[in-house]
Amino acid sequence: MKALEDKILKSGTVIDNKILKVDNFFNYQIDTVTLREVAKYIASHFKEIDKVLTVEASGIAFATAVAFELGDVPIVFAKKSKTALTTDDLNYSAEVPSYTHNTVNHIYVRQNFLHEGEKILIVDDFMAVGSASIGLVKICEQAKAKVVGVGVGIEKEFQGGRKRLEELNIKVVSAARIIAFKDNKPVFNQKEN
Repeated sequence: MKALEDKILKSGTVIDNKILKVDNFFNYQIDTVTLREVAKYIASHFKEIDKVLTVEASGIAFATAVAFELGDVPIVFAKKSKTALTTDDLNYSAEVPSYTHNTVNHIYVRQNFLHEGEKILIVDDFMAVGSASIGLVKICEQAKAKVVGVGVGIEKEFQGGRKRLEELNIKVVSAARIIAFKDNKPVFNQKEN
């Protein structure tokens, strides 16, 4: 999506040809115009979705915008920690390594929010190695829900997340696909999703 690529080039920062920092418009402070454009783009690739699924916290705003564009479908988000209401017999769970934080999180979704046969769109603001999306796929498998695809705002394609999901026959749509960093600038994949 050219508008997002242009925004990344104008307002993003690449550090040491490794890290893309877009916190001034995409995940700490959110430019709602950009968010809306990205959500429309992602939603245009998917139809007849029952629910949008994401992981707290930075995926929630993005998932909400996509859900509105899909016709106000509900969003469900996985929590990264147990609460007093979390009991293993009432939750689906998966282990998710975090590339950004170099930790392993357990994510939880209450069983009464995902149901057998529901068509689920997994949505996240960023994807690198795809661990969060794979964890959400595992949760959907536990619920016997059908993952119809994964929608991503910004994908670091060179880190392999797309490949892992496509090997599971899951459609991946990203608004911006970065194939490399060169001279502290992102290089975008110009292929259509």
